[in-house]
Amino acid sequence: MEDVAALVLMSLANEAKHGYAMQGDIARFADRRLGPGTLYGAIARLEEAGLIEALPSYERRKPYAMTDRGRAELVGRLEAMRRLTKEGDRRLA
Repeated sequence: MEDVAALVLMSLANEAKHGYAMQGDIARFADRRLGPGTLYGAIARLEEAGLIEALPSYERRKPYAMTDRGRAELVGRLEAMRRLTKEGDRRLA
């Protein structure tokens, strides 16, 4: 499930989005379609952890934005992914 949280954070990195927009965005950049239960479960956990926040609803849509804490978390996760990728490449060489 940790990778789902990273996908949600990546989706929100450049702009606020509602759930359906996140689903489409994640499908485009990660080639992975998240079901509503998976997506909204991750959103709830990220919101509870203070990594994202709900914005005022509009037209029955509830957008979410990344917090500063969420941005720092994503930066850390991406750096860890880069280190793992580098090590994996080194071992395969």
